[in-house]
Amino acid sequence: MPYDKNNIFAKILRGEIPCKKIFENDYVLSFHDINPQKKIHALVIPKGEYVDLDDFNKKASDKEITEFHKAVSHVANLLGVLDKGYRVLSNIGSDGGQEVPHLHFHIFAGEKIGKMVV
Repeated sequence: MPYDKNNIFAKILRGEIPCKKIFENDYVLSFHDINPQKKIHALVIPKGEYVDLDDFNKKASDKEITEFHKAVSHVANLLGVLDKGYRVLSNIGSDGGQEVPHLHFHIFAGEKIGKMVV
């Protein structure tokens, strides 16, 4: 799947579409999902043009990779879910259910999540 510069996350990063921001630094943006699947549903995305986790790990700098992964924990802390727990999910490719061709991690929390796969 090639990177689409007009995907919704690229538009959010360019400021063309607003978001309810949770955290931002030079490498990462995190915001609340507009269609939450759980009580707490946040997204964490890198600011670089990466299709998925495989693309990111192949092309991103060590600094980008470190900052992205640190941001996931930081956002969970900002959301106040470290004590009770949370789930992090990234869909990769069509069989994995990826809908937007920009790497993103979902953070689900605020309630029991249940089984991994049903």
